[in-house]
Amino acid sequence: MRDDVTYTHPDVLTLGVRQGWADPETDPASIDWAPRQARAAIPFQVIDGRPVNPCERTGIRYGRNELGHWGEALAADAIVTATDQDGHRWLVMVERRDGHGWALPGGHVDPGEDPVHAAIRELHEETGLTGITSAWTELPPRYVPDPRASDEAWMVTVPVRTHLGTCHRDHLPAVAGADDAARAAWVLAGTYNDLVTYLAHTYGGQVFPAHRGMLAEALAPVSPASTTGGQQ
Repeated sequence: MRDDVTYTHPDVLTLGVRQGWADPETDPASIDWAPRQARAAIPFQVIDGRPVNPCERTGIRYGRNELGHWGEALAADAIVTATDQDGHRWLVMVERRDGHGWALPGGHVDPGEDPVHAAIRELHEETGLTGITSAWTELPPRYVPDPRASDEAWMVTVPVRTHLGTCHRDHLPAVAGADDAARAAWVLAGTYNDLVTYLAHTYGGQVFPAHRGMLAEALAPVSPASTTGGQQ
């Protein structure tokens, strides 16, 4: 594969700029990078005025592919689970309107916003779910292997999780897709394979590629060492 491919989706410079999710600046060398580097969740370099993806080479060396923000864009994703009367775990997921599959509710962290607040806000906007009283746990930020990324525009997310406890599966809190979500649903998620199978059989859907690794880790069985305070 060539390593000098240049590509920016036309929507970035049209819809993205008009709707505010894309940088209007077309030349990254004109950006003051110091503030962006200072607040980055994952440190990155700027070489000759151009940001460099710190975690992978994407095949798009120059330009933003389908993402609007030069460099790192920070998101937060809500991992909301509950256990039914038979001990089965369920997870809130949304079907993206852009056709990329089923994902965790989430979205961009606004400037100055706390990631936990951002995850709760996005959860409400995309599913209508509110009134959660269980504790939220903020997990470490992680690079998102987003198919829309480039070597100069990428996503980092802060997973935020909570468990609602046990309730009858017929009485799980109601969710409904809104905003960026075509629909929302509670998905059977005892393991990651359970989730994949349930989505395929129930909705003919698949997991958003950018969330596969994150969900596989979130739904992995708890190791004995983690329950005894040992090393993982």
